[in-house]
Amino acid sequence: MSTNDNANSGLYSQTAPRESEGNETTPLLPNISSARGASFAFSVFNLMNAIMGSGILGLAYVMASTGILSFCILLILVSSLAGYSIHLLLKLCDLTGISSYEDLGGRALKKPGTVLVGIAILIQNVGAMSSYLFILKSELPAAISSILSPDQSGDVWYLDGRLLLILITLCVVLPLAMFPKIGFLGYTSSLAFFFMLYFVIVVVVKKWSIPCPLPQNVTCQVSNSSDMECTPRLFIVSSRGAYAIPTMAFSFLCHTAVLPIYCELDRPSKSRMQNVAIVSISLSFLLYFVSALFGYLTFYAHVKSELLLSYNAYMPRDVLVMTVRLAILISVLLTVPVIHFPARKAVILVLRGNRPFSWLTHIMTTLVILGVVLFLAIFVPDIRNVFGVVGSTTSSCLLFVFPGLFYLKISRQPLRSLDSIGAMFLVAFGLVVGVISLSGIIFTWVQRF
Repeated sequence: MSTNDNANSGLYSQTAPRESEGNETTPLLPNISSARGASFAFSVFNLMNAIMGSGILGLAYVMASTGILSFCILLILVSSLAGYSIHLLLKLCDLTGISSYEDLGGRALKKPGTVLVGIAILIQNVGAMSSYLFILKSELPAAISSILSPDQSGDVWYLDGRLLLILITLCVVLPLAMFPKIGFLGYTSSLAFFFMLYFVIVVVVKKWSIPCPLPQNVTCQVSNSSDMECTPRLFIVSSRGAYAIPTMAFSFLCHTAVLPIYCELDRPSKSRMQNVAIVSISLSFLLYFVSALFGYLTFYAHVKSELLLSYNAYMPRDVLVMTVRLAILISVLLTVPVIHFPARKAVILVLRGNRPFSWLTHIMTTLVILGVVLFLAIFVPDIRNVFGVVGSTTSSCLLFVFPGLFYLKISRQPLRSLDSIGAMFLVAFGLVVGVISLSGIIFTWVQRF
């Protein structure tokens, strides 16, 4: 999710919007473009950090729910539409000079647009933070248990995931989130990409270490697994497929970071930034697909909604699994305060507008947001529920609906133009997929009860 560097949208200043005349566009941020900005490679790295997140842990489960070929088609579709919606945002940025997603909403729909985008960003980032804290809750006890000797494991407080989560939130996340500016966390968030790359490598390597059929203690079934369970399936139709597109949308959402990265790009131009987006999405697609494919080919139908949990039952004390678990935990812990920043910014913007900074508002907003996130992380039973609900609602809006809608409202292009038709398709696709996916997820909940 990902949302690793969504906070970057609040770390850059915004220039005053400038209208273009006729069909010509104004140069983007001339005061920044005159200075040397971030290189093409560094911008790709930044955008990949914004894309890669906790969603990578849920994609193997999605492949097990849809089949390899179906998964590949859907992943290509979602990543392509993500790239196209970035293309529309960049056109709007050139057209208006606006470098903030919330302010684009304000230009398109006035005050309701700003509020709508602010609420969507808040819910999206609360969902992202909840998914990260959920990973801490599920993986931290396993990490501690793998370090201890078997006779030390048992019903002890430091193996209680909920208690550990509360302590970590109060002692680490809260102090870091209290800072009004978090530029210094940008350096630590760059580690996230390397941790994700290491995770993918370990998933590939461990494919050859785990036999199939899986042992009974892994499948949790009375009867032994059959050889048929070791045959990959290309197409699967099941109610669990309702989580597919929402989880993918959750995984490719980086749109709140695109415009700020554009502003810092060396020799910024729409085509240059579009190439940054294409390279970033393509590399992220590759990492997502490889991790999902080898995770699925390791556990097949028994893959869990959070992939690392699948390894716990079979090789809890394996050195590589222990190190990748530690890497993911560090990445998660350092990223939560970064994601918190735009969520708090969105709340304050909606409630107070552009009033002067207030420590009271800052502290109260921080405490309330972290309280809600902690509550969700503790009581939500399955991480796929976070991916599904957030992905089918706010991720679909920020990824598909809003870029298309804002382009139709702001652009002066005729409705029969190629980009206008594409924008209308984005809006329709986002709304239809969001409604169908959310309905399917609710249906699976009802079936369970």
